[in-house]
Amino acid sequence: MTSIRRIEKWLIDPPTTGHPAILLPRLMAGGVFVSEGILKFVFPNLGVGRFATLGFPLPNATASFVAGLEIVGGALLIAGLVTRLVAIPFVIEMVVAVLSTKVTLLLGTSPLPLPPAPPVVGLWAVLHESRSDYAQLLTSLFLVIVGPGQWSLDARWRRLRERIAIRRGRFPPDARAA
Repeated sequence: MTSIRRIEKWLIDPPTTGHPAILLPRLMAGGVFVSEGILKFVFPNLGVGRFATLGFPLPNATASFVAGLEIVGGALLIAGLVTRLVAIPFVIEMVVAVLSTKVTLLLGTSPLPLPPAPPVVGLWAVLHESRSDYAQLLTSLFLVIVGPGQWSLDARWRRLRERIAIRRGRFPPDARAA
């Protein structure tokens, strides 16, 4: 098996034997990403305005892309479909979000409005303001590592493929236990 094929298999065929409770972090992360994506379209100050203020190139296109990724990707996380493939861009997104907004808050040079209540700059402000980013980052990273769990469309898809393969005699029935 080639390296590219192994990476592809790792991305789109994750382990699906994880505890059913993996559904809970999928619901949490997916729900937050969906709602944040919708907010970027509904409130320009959270979408294109924020990206423009932060100096992102093509802020309208960037905001629309990120919002679309959050809505579609968040829904896919909730469903547990192509979980790893979706969670990886979310890890990257959250790292970019922290680097582009929290470092300047730490230094007191943020172009964004400061938090409404103390602390407004410095380490404590960053720790307070990054709590959601931190939770989203670690939850996405968790899903990259462990996969979607038993209660996911990825798991249903795998079981269906295995049943079809067994019927066609492509691998022995006891291979399911492996």
